[in-house]
Amino acid sequence: MSTLLDSLNWRYATKKFDATKKISDADFNTLKEAVRLAASSYGLQPFKVVIVENPEIREKLKAAAWGQTQVTDASHLFIFANDLNLDATSVAAYIKNISETRGVPTEALGGFADMMNGVISNLSQEAKNIWTSKQTYIALGTLLAAAAELKIDATPMEGFNAAQFNEILGFDKLGLNASVIATVGYRHDEDDAQHYKKVRKSQEELFITL
Repeated sequence: MSTLLDSLNWRYATKKFDATKKISDADFNTLKEAVRLAASSYGLQPFKVVIVENPEIREKLKAAAWGQTQVTDASHLFIFANDLNLDATSVAAYIKNISETRGVPTEALGGFADMMNGVISNLSQEAKNIWTSKQTYIALGTLLAAAAELKIDATPMEGFNAAQFNEILGFDKLGLNASVIATVGYRHDEDDAQHYKKVRKSQEELFITL
């Protein structure tokens, strides 16, 4: 039986996907649910995940990603877009969700709401954008681990022009920003990178115990 460590050793940043292989609907839904369940600060989830299936749009995005073929050849393209308009309205919607999900009166959650609003209101717009962008990476990491468990290849990618992505996808009108992307599918037999030994720091090099 495969363990999480086996799966993480198996995965790698796929450079060439097999465009003929598609993820099943069941596995695709599992990946989406894993991302939905990912951790985020306060549980606010200040981002959207845009999945681009339209081949014409993906061709445009490939050009904005310096021609990297993963963008068009992978089964699915996930774009993690951070919220540029996080404010009290966002907090109120989250409090409402908590109230309905847990059966707790909104009045009882006032202290939590005030705390979140206080933190957010004291952030500059730049600091707020950095913070919401960081949240997308937590969701991305969850996607990578979930994909590995299913033996689905996934490649995290920062190599793209965010401004061009935003323009192509109309994110400017939605108050979103393309933070990081992931291409998900199945490795091509000719992808040499799958044969490379995984290179990581040792635990002694990586961890510091105080």
